[in-house]
Amino acid sequence: MEQQKQIVAVGRRKAAVARVYLRQPDKDIKEGKIVVNDRDYKEYFPATTLQYVVEQPFKVLNIGMQYNVVVNLQGGGVKGQAEALRLAISKALCELNPENRTLLKKEGFLTRDPRVVERKKYGRPKARKRFQFSKR
Repeated sequence: MEQQKQIVAVGRRKAAVARVYLRQPDKDIKEGKIVVNDRDYKEYFPATTLQYVVEQPFKVLNIGMQYNVVVNLQGGGVKGQAEALRLAISKALCELNPENRTLLKKEGFLTRDPRVVERKKYGRPKARKRFQFSKR
């Protein structure tokens, strides 16, 4: 029995971590599917904007859903998880075919967004907010 080739990639955004396993679909099935935490991605991300974010790497490369994508998502919020998933899928597609790199890099899908929430400082109500100043 032939071992199926699998590509593993990790994507992060804010506090979200996405581990992606990219596989070729079975020989009799042409269309692949995306499964996030044992659920279909359209069920996991009900908002169409987040579904679009997840599908972006495939649409930019014009390859459609040719691969089965199994994802483990942890931490963060829904948007951060969707963007972490986009980064992980993009990395996996680059590993699969290095020619994909130029298109995905041009769209900015291979860059980890470094912005995270600033920590709260002691003696203040929030990270940067001060208490109201009173002269008298």
